[in-house]
Amino acid sequence: MMYGFLVCRASQKATRNWLSSFNLSRSVHSIPFATVDAEGISGSQPAKVHNLVQGKWTGSSTWNTIVDPLNGEPFIKIAEIDETGTQPFVESLSKCPKHGLHNPFKSPERYLLYGDITAKAARMLSVPKVSDFFTRLIQRVAPKSYQQALGEVQVTQKFLENFSGDQVRFLARSFAVPGNHLGQQSHGFRWPYGPVAIITPFNFPLEIPVLQLMGALYMGNKPILKVDSKVCIVMEQMIRLLHHCGMPLSDVDFINSDGKTMNKLLLEANPQMTLFTGSSKVAEKLAVDLKGQIKLEDAGFDWKILGPDVNEVDYIAWVCDQDAYACSGQKCSAQSILFMHENWSATSLVSKMKDLAERRKLEDLTIGPVLTLTTEAMLDHMNKLLQIPGSRLLFGGKPLENHSIPSIYGALKPTAIYVPLEEILRAKNYELVTREIFGPFQVITEYKKDQLPMVLDALERMHAHLTAAVVSNDVLFLQEVIGKTVNGTTYAGLRARTTGAPQNHWFGPAGDPRGAGIGTPEAIKLVWSCHREVIYDFGPLPKRWEIPPST
Repeated sequence: MMYGFLVCRASQKATRNWLSSFNLSRSVHSIPFATVDAEGISGSQPAKVHNLVQGKWTGSSTWNTIVDPLNGEPFIKIAEIDETGTQPFVESLSKCPKHGLHNPFKSPERYLLYGDITAKAARMLSVPKVSDFFTRLIQRVAPKSYQQALGEVQVTQKFLENFSGDQVRFLARSFAVPGNHLGQQSHGFRWPYGPVAIITPFNFPLEIPVLQLMGALYMGNKPILKVDSKVCIVMEQMIRLLHHCGMPLSDVDFINSDGKTMNKLLLEANPQMTLFTGSSKVAEKLAVDLKGQIKLEDAGFDWKILGPDVNEVDYIAWVCDQDAYACSGQKCSAQSILFMHENWSATSLVSKMKDLAERRKLEDLTIGPVLTLTTEAMLDHMNKLLQIPGSRLLFGGKPLENHSIPSIYGALKPTAIYVPLEEILRAKNYELVTREIFGPFQVITEYKKDQLPMVLDALERMHAHLTAAVVSNDVLFLQEVIGKTVNGTTYAGLRARTTGAPQNHWFGPAGDPRGAGIGTPEAIKLVWSCHREVIYDFGPLPKRWEIPPST
C-alpha cells in the first residue's frame, strides 16, 4: 500500500522487483542485509562491527572487545578508530559543501529518492523476521524486555512510514511573501547545513540514531554517525538495511571510536552542526569545543506530580512502575522523582508500586544490567539520601541476586527512597536529591494542599527540562502547574506518563536554545536545517526612472 507514494511506473517496477527478491530471500530463511545472527553471537562466535567511510566498509588495526552485559563473555569485536585514523573521515566530511548534498535548488530528485528509500525501509522493518532480528539484537547489547525492545523497533518503523513518499520533500516546503513592487517577492527556504555529526547513546540503540540520521539525510546533509560502542552493532546492521533499500553508500559515514578520538575528529572536521544525545557533562564540553554549533538532547531528571484528585489507583501505580523501572530505568525520560499530593498518601499507591516492582525479574529482562553505573555507585547514592532527616527506604535497595552480570555494570532491584519535601528544598540537599541516577531508582515525596508553591520551586531550580507528567483531571490544577513549568515534553491528565516517546509527537527538552527535538517534521526542520531567504527582484523599473540624490 505504501508504495503508492512512488513517483513513476519505473520506480514502481523497481520496487516490485525489490520486493520479489526480498520475499524470495525470506523463503530461504535469510535476512538479505544482515551480517550477524542476533541470537548466535557468543564468545566462540563473536560478531564484528566495521566502520563506513567514503562508501566503503573498513576494519581497523585495533579491535575493541565488548562483553555480554548478562554474563561478561567477550562477544563483539569493534573495529575501533584511534586518533591516528581519523583522516579519511575528516576528508569525507570536507567533500560535502555547506549547501549540502541536496537543497531546493540542487538535486531535488534526492528528496524523492529518500522518500522511496524510507518506504522500502518501513516495509522491511514491518516484516516479522526483520523486526524480531532487531528486537533480539537490541536485547543482546542493551538488555530490556522483549516488549520494550520491540516497541523501539515499532516506533522506528512507524517513523519511516510517516516520512515515506512525498513527505520528505514536504519537509522542505517554502513560503513566499509579496514584495514592495512588481517583480519583487521574498521566499523562505529550509536549507541544509552540509557536513554534520550525530552522536547517540546506548539506551535506544535503534530508535534515536535512526530518527536523527534520517532527519539529517532528508534535509540534504552529509552525516557522520557515532553510536555508543556497547550497542553500535545495532546501527551498523540498520545502515546495511538502508543500503539494501537503495541508500547511496557514500551518503553516511559510520565511525567506532572512543570519546577522545571523536572529539578530535569533530575539531578537525569542523562539521556545521552536531547533534549530541547523552550526558550533560559531555554535552557542555562539546558546546564549548564546537563554539555553539550544536543541538543537545541531554540528561533529564524527570518529574511527575500527582494532583489532588485521586482516581484509578491501580492504573496510576502501573504507569509509575513503567515510568521508573522499564528498561531498568535507563531512559532519559524515566521518572526520577514523584511528588504525591497528600490525598494519594492515604491510598495504597506506594504498596501497589512496591508489588509491581517486585514482579520484575532478570529472567525476562524486566529488570537487568545498568550499563553506566556500578551496583556500588547506586547503593552509595542511596545511603547518602538515607542520611537526610526523615528519609526512608520504601522498597528495593538491594543488589540483584543469582546473576552473572559483570561487575563493571550495575545490578540493583527497583528502588524507591522517600525524602521529605522540606528537606529536598534545603540547599545542602537539593543537588544530591536531584542527581540523575540512570538506573532503576527514584525519589518519592509528599506535598500538602498548601505546598504546591514549594513543589514548583523545586522544579524551577532543576537544570534539565526534558519530560514531565502532571497526573490530574483538575483543569485549574493543570493550568497552574503547566503554566509555571518548562519541560519540553509534558504529559497532562489522568493517563499522563513521563516515558513512551512515540513517533507521533515532539520529544525533546525546552528552556535551552540548544535543545534538540526528535520524531516530527518540526523537530527535523529545527535540528537539521536553517532558514534561508531569497528575495527575487526582477523589475521592471518605473517608467522615466532617474538616478536619485545620494542618501
